[in-house]
Amino acid sequence: MSRDPLTGTTVAGYALEQRVGEGGTATVYKASHQQHGTVALKILREKLRQDRTAVARFLREASFGTRVEHPNVVRTIELGQSPEGIHYLAIEWAAGELLEGYAKRCAPLPCDEASTIVVQIADAVHAAHASGIVHRDLKPENLMYDPATRNVKLLDFGIATATDVAPDERLTRAGFFVGTLMYVAPEALSGEIVTPAADQYSLACIAYLLLAGTLPYAAKSPREMFTQLLSQPPIALNKAKPGVTYGNSVEAVVMRGLAKDPKGRYLSVLDFAKELAAALTTDSKPSTEDSGLFSRMKGMFKGKS
Repeated sequence: MSRDPLTGTTVAGYALEQRVGEGGTATVYKASHQQHGTVALKILREKLRQDRTAVARFLREASFGTRVEHPNVVRTIELGQSPEGIHYLAIEWAAGELLEGYAKRCAPLPCDEASTIVVQIADAVHAAHASGIVHRDLKPENLMYDPATRNVKLLDFGIATATDVAPDERLTRAGFFVGTLMYVAPEALSGEIVTPAADQYSLACIAYLLLAGTLPYAAKSPREMFTQLLSQPPIALNKAKPGVTYGNSVEAVVMRGLAKDPKGRYLSVLDFAKELAAALTTDSKPSTEDSGLFSRMKGMFKGKS
């Protein structure tokens, strides 16, 4: 693997210590600054410096980050361009790891932990919605999670959009969708402007993952996933993983959040999270194959008494 050319250099006073992430438009570094301390520094890819749309998205991400102030949203520190022409965005360094990796290792999670995570994400996303912003790319890769404190931080407003954006100000062409296919709401596939309900669908996908250890669709390719999103219902939560089931109310809340029609979902992400937390508290007893076998044996003995 070739050495990253920017690691070990300094950009606008930020000493780049380590590359920690990479996306389609930017690379993320752990960096240190004399005034700001340790930060995450996002740097626009060199090949996109002359791309007006890419630069506009980068600038928009910074503006959205400053609009949304919440304990579960990483704080935007500084946006700038170095004398060498490097566009950068400094944001708060969040402790922990990406929720994606944690979920892969540990899901299904205990009900109380899953509930705590979902409620924090909902609080952060609701703050964005209250500021007139739809995130559009809510997924475990855009969430930092610290298992020691169970604290969640929402990252990356890179493809977020304002709910009051004018058609001629859109950065996504009509007929194209943005987001991550495994978490994107079905209505977003048309490329039309989505509402906060789309973020609720994505949050329901995350909740499903945390509770089941898998996702609501079992597609084997992007084409198949696209087709399933448009034409098939998601797999019921209690059928997602053999031996892992929840109370009916838990499944009902998650599946309502995954409704294909946005009108069939809850009124807000907060309503979804609150209903799920309540269900996980009162009807949270996930059963396993062993407990199911134990129940059947009890029934057999009962019948002979």
